[in-house]
Amino acid sequence: MIAAVGENNALGKDNDLLWHLPDDFKRFKQLTTGHFIIMGRKTFESFPKPLPNRTHIIITRDKNYTVVHEDCIVAHSLEDAIKLTDGDDHPFIIGGGEIYRQGEQFAQQLEITKVHSHFDADTFFPEIDETIWQLTSSVHHPKDEKHQYDFTYLTFCRK
Repeated sequence: MIAAVGENNALGKDNDLLWHLPDDFKRFKQLTTGHFIIMGRKTFESFPKPLPNRTHIIITRDKNYTVVHEDCIVAHSLEDAIKLTDGDDHPFIIGGGEIYRQGEQFAQQLEITKVHSHFDADTFFPEIDETIWQLTSSVHHPKDEKHQYDFTYLTFCRK
């Protein structure tokens, strides 16, 4: 799973991001390019267009939901979405909150960007249980002229 979260595990509000961190966008692109990305319908619909060089799997309960784009597949459960990633050694679950909650049991690794501030949000990432997850990497990025907040890239692996 990959996510950027506030100190209070905030993910977003009104189906939008709470910050603009160009270096985090670059990292997200670098990690996910060439892979399947699994997301809920609302997350997909928050994009202006599908992200290039990735196969999007959109999860929705709506059996009539369709997306007319060659890099998009519709699934009706997380389990079905995961089956569609067969052959990809590193698919990513990219949100939103409910998909993260369902996806944690399937994940082997968490790529978290911890944004060092608290945010007013309506969507949150689940608490990371350190009896299940071990922090294996931490890289701090200070705020600067392009980044309003300090943040840290955290990699957790399942114990």
